[in-house]
Amino acid sequence: MNPQPPPETKAVAALVNYFENLTPASVGQLKQYYAAQARFKDPFNDVSGLPAITGIFEHMFVALIGPRFVVTQHICQGEQCFLTWEFRFQFRNYQIGTEQVILGASHLVFDALGLVVLHRDYWDAAEELYEKLPLVGGLMRWLKRRANS
Repeated sequence: MNPQPPPETKAVAALVNYFENLTPASVGQLKQYYAAQARFKDPFNDVSGLPAITGIFEHMFVALIGPRFVVTQHICQGEQCFLTWEFRFQFRNYQIGTEQVILGASHLVFDALGLVVLHRDYWDAAEELYEKLPLVGGLMRWLKRRANS
């Protein structure tokens, strides 16, 4: 007889699968994974509630070409989970034709129903994003060199 994984493992596996296969059409299914008043925070956003969180992911598909997540590891304990990931995309408004990769991590907290109540993303916007942009990138790399001197 195969033992059943703990409920939090099922919730994490379902959420990872959802994000790795996220499309503009599936953004509306976020309510299956997030509590109504969940909080989402990253370097650019700090919002609460499903409509606001859904809006962030909808905007991602408008602003970028082919955005997708690849979860590389996860560690879970009780209602807490920490994911590491790669976010792959192409810029829509800049003439950078190559796929970009942002490395980051997410801290997730689940409620008793297995829904996310807190999703906090950690990634370095300066190194992972700004340094890759035309004009701004040169300035960011220069500032980084100056700070490291």
